[in-house]
Amino acid sequence: MPEVDLSQIVKAYDIRGVVGEQLHASTVREIGAALARLVGAEGARTVAVGYDMRDSSPGLAEAFAEGVTGQGLDVVDIGLASTDMLYFAAGTLDVPGAMFTASHNPAEYNGIKLCRAGATPIGQDTGLSAIREAVEQGVPAGPGGGSVRRQAMVEGYAEYLRGLVDLTGIRPLKVVVDAGNGMGGFTVPEVLGGLPCDVVPLYFELDGSFPNHEANPLDPANLVDLQKAVVAAGADLGLAFDGDADRCFVVDERGEPVSPSAITGLVAVRELAKAPGAPIIHNLITSQAVPELVREHGGQPVRTRVGHSFIKQTMAETGAVFGGEHSAHYYFKDFWKADSGMLAALHVLAALGEQAGPLSELMGVYERYSASGEINSTVADQADRVAAVKEVWGARPGVTVDELDGLTVFQPDGAWFNLRASNTEPLLRLNVEAADEAAVAALRDEVLAIVRA
Repeated sequence: MPEVDLSQIVKAYDIRGVVGEQLHASTVREIGAALARLVGAEGARTVAVGYDMRDSSPGLAEAFAEGVTGQGLDVVDIGLASTDMLYFAAGTLDVPGAMFTASHNPAEYNGIKLCRAGATPIGQDTGLSAIREAVEQGVPAGPGGGSVRRQAMVEGYAEYLRGLVDLTGIRPLKVVVDAGNGMGGFTVPEVLGGLPCDVVPLYFELDGSFPNHEANPLDPANLVDLQKAVVAAGADLGLAFDGDADRCFVVDERGEPVSPSAITGLVAVRELAKAPGAPIIHNLITSQAVPELVREHGGQPVRTRVGHSFIKQTMAETGAVFGGEHSAHYYFKDFWKADSGMLAALHVLAALGEQAGPLSELMGVYERYSASGEINSTVADQADRVAAVKEVWGARPGVTVDELDGLTVFQPDGAWFNLRASNTEPLLRLNVEAADEAAVAALRDEVLAIVRA
């Protein structure tokens, strides 16, 4: 096996690296064996494996399956899949799963997202560290004898999602979908086919080299083609999926982006209509409009740290029916507490199609404040700069400071900001929200002057 520094590829929530340099088939085979030993000791006998459209994905998935079967466990190969389809497989089959994808990363990357049965995530503290240690020490040979069987899941996945959100009675909608040459090009026709949606496809060809733009809709540059296409087609809205199609971004009929916080608010209100009084999760960077809306509709807002492991853990502890993040990850209790961009998209289509007005008008209820978006600053000493900001604002009357995740400062006028250190780079990430754009700019500039001093 090539010399590999696993600390470089085993992240907080998944495994990810450059294929042929950091990630090799031999390493992946050992990771498969280590995962099999981990879940096998917990009683699992089968592992579901899916993969995205990257050139390296089928071969890596096959190597992983060899590692699993070498330990005597069986593999259900679900073939091409979005990440939320792998969660569907892990949920419906009640087996652990492995998804081969590097999500929105460039073409040379690949990786593995792992979960236990029922789509329960495997992260650094819940198994990834143990897998890394096992591979570093050398995974003992297993008894072999495991089998591999193919099982297509896409039809069952589409049917399941359509059973959660009924679109059969909506008015006809024209929707432009930018799949970014990612897995949305595979799943969208299955999910939206036969529904009252005229889908205008953009970059549906599965191509892991991403010839048109990066499959990362969080970067505004990657939404430009969709925005133009929505206006040109006179469409009701546009949807953009990332590479593994577990995140979905929305633009309205004017081509204007709709914030993930507004989508969180909309879906929260819809879920509360089905489960009155239920808890709703939002991370601490989500707009303050979200907890306001949740309270107004009789729900219980629950604030968490950023990251899917915190969201899913808190959902399990509270019985929350839904959770949303500023990064366009949306989590559903009736989807095994896992995230599904496609399910969030169905909620948006249903909400729009159930009334006559345009999406911009509908979302006005959920867009209450102005926000800066995430602003990154390269700094030599993250802790020192955060302390300097805390010292300034902590001395101001009426200001509230908390450190649930980084530094969050609430001002008496309702404006707030969060300053968080990156786990992997010498960066500080700033998010600001205030009543209007001028107030956002003033607060942003004041914080950045200290951060970048």
